[in-house]
Amino acid sequence: MKIRHPLLTNVTGLLASTWVRHWMGTLDFKAVFYDPTVDPVHPGCRGQKIYIFWHEYILFPLSLRGRNHLSMLLSRHHDAEILDRVAMHLGFGTVRGSTTRGGASALRAMFRASRHRHLTITPDGPRGPRRTLAAGPIYLAARLGMPLVVMGLGYDRPWRASSWDRFAVPRPFSRARAVVSPEIHVPPNLCRDDIEHFRLRIEQLMNRLTHEAEQWAESGRRRAGEVRVRRQPARHRSVIDHGPIKRLPIAVQRPLQKDAA
Repeated sequence: MKIRHPLLTNVTGLLASTWVRHWMGTLDFKAVFYDPTVDPVHPGCRGQKIYIFWHEYILFPLSLRGRNHLSMLLSRHHDAEILDRVAMHLGFGTVRGSTTRGGASALRAMFRASRHRHLTITPDGPRGPRRTLAAGPIYLAARLGMPLVVMGLGYDRPWRASSWDRFAVPRPFSRARAVVSPEIHVPPNLCRDDIEHFRLRIEQLMNRLTHEAEQWAESGRRRAGEVRVRRQPARHRSVIDHGPIKRLPIAVQRPLQKDAA
């Protein structure tokens, strides 16, 4: 049943945000950062970034990084109304629209938000195809001069919805894992072929890091450089010891360079 009445939407959003906060609060969150300063709670985080992750794992960042000067791009579709309220209650700003369909107003709103806030985008949403990167984030990163940060996320054997994205609901007290890329800089003034090249390479990287995070969560093994992460506002200095910066494997360390002719 669709909820359209504003009062019911507000109440449902409040109840859902409370559920997210308590349910996700039972999880064991750990992450590996190839550059720890991309985490918005890190005291060394500088400049605004665009964080991208697959739609099915939206509960992961929603539960951890509220009140970190983040604005989330959400569809104008009525199905996203409750998610808009949930994001608000959990400390996220929102921009309604799309970077591809009727997206001029959304681009203007994200440009305004990017002056003082990070941006988050689920680049296969709101309708899919699942785990297929839309070109919008590439265009936006080039246009705004903001680096992309790819987040591979995974849970230990989550419940899956029958929706287009197979939305993931983690089991309580289970493992949640993240593998997070360093900043990826997209040059300005890209032609159509360059945008497609970057889109394919970033999509490959997203799927690789997501698969890595999912395998890590299911295995329960320790990883070199892993850190425990928790809900934490940006105004507090990070208490996480992220350890030394790591280098991406060669296959993904330079994901945006074209192959030699």
